[in-house]
Amino acid sequence: MSNPTVVIAGAGLAGATTAVELRARGFGGRILLLGAEEHHPYIRPPLSKEYLKGESDLDDAYVQPADWYTDNDVELLPGTEAGSFDPAAHELFVSGGARITYDSLVLATGAHARPLGVPGSGHGAVFSLRTIEDSQWLRSALEVGSRRVVVVGSGWIGMEVAAAARGYGNEVTVVGRSHVPLAPAIGPELGAVFESLHRDNGVVFRNAAHVVAVEGGDQQAVVLATGEHLAADVVVAGVGAAPNTSVAEQSGLALENGVPTDEGMRTVVEDVYAVGDLANPLLPAIGQRLRNEHWANAIAGGTVAARSIVGEAASYDDIPYFYSDQYDLGMEYSGYAPLAAGARVVFRGDVSAREFIAFWLRDDRVVAGMNVNVWDVQEQIQRLIRSGGPVDPERLTDESVDLAEL
Repeated sequence: MSNPTVVIAGAGLAGATTAVELRARGFGGRILLLGAEEHHPYIRPPLSKEYLKGESDLDDAYVQPADWYTDNDVELLPGTEAGSFDPAAHELFVSGGARITYDSLVLATGAHARPLGVPGSGHGAVFSLRTIEDSQWLRSALEVGSRRVVVVGSGWIGMEVAAAARGYGNEVTVVGRSHVPLAPAIGPELGAVFESLHRDNGVVFRNAAHVVAVEGGDQQAVVLATGEHLAADVVVAGVGAAPNTSVAEQSGLALENGVPTDEGMRTVVEDVYAVGDLANPLLPAIGQRLRNEHWANAIAGGTVAARSIVGEAASYDDIPYFYSDQYDLGMEYSGYAPLAAGARVVFRGDVSAREFIAFWLRDDRVVAGMNVNVWDVQEQIQRLIRSGGPVDPERLTDESVDLAEL
């Protein structure tokens, strides 16, 4: 095959990473990068962090400078939405009815913000946060200050938006279904640390609460199942994301919490790969599939897919990783959520001062770790996770014992 063509359906971080890695691995064929949005590929963390807080420009969010794609002969096609593909003909149908022939197809269609889905939630004062435009609109609404902001959802997006809103001097109430914010992600013990942080910064919580409507008009309010009305100038829906599976579905791919792949990001269809938020890859380290929506996963999956396409023996072996910055607290987390669920949590450092490392232990083996305002320890945390060997919990939590000795 003299000049193979790789078509990447989706121009987010995962799709762009695939293109970058293909060129880095010496792939000399044609690369088409199709994006439904009109932007160059960008990363999403700044949209709920630095940019939303007014601490950075949008230029910092782009994966590569605009001229990188031309300089590296990557055909970027913004505003081009993928439809279905024909596995037998190796053709992808795109918006406008065009067909693109591929040798390898990478599905990188990402995810979308889940709608609030209650009466009255469809009007313009209810914001979601997924795209550049979402962040721009929300930042404009928040930076006015002295407004009543109700954030529906107490996951990572909801908590980061709450911190940004408080930074602009707004009144903030967070409504969450969990009894403790972030509990589904990191458990109630660690979730309580973040709830305390937000309360110390003036955020009001309605935990274990259900939103049933958003009332508009001059007196806009979020209505809870208890009948309570929360007055709101701005409502933010941070109720999670769902993978964009329409291309896969229309093409006959079976779904399993997204698109299942092997450890090399291959789907069950020959020459078709899936990466990023859409993909549900097999992780050999834990012997099961794990789909996650953090930016590090987009980089890892895109890298592995590119290596598989060029014929290398590639396997998804990165440990899931993410970070968050809220007020004066910064944290990093590495680990396997399915193994951490229900695991024993031990602490190294001062939890009350919010300077500590939390370790999740299963059979005295570290399966996850989170450092809070303690830095330059991620390498050691990931080493402990990778080792798979038992550790002494007393030594693990003893700050006088160097992590490198464990």
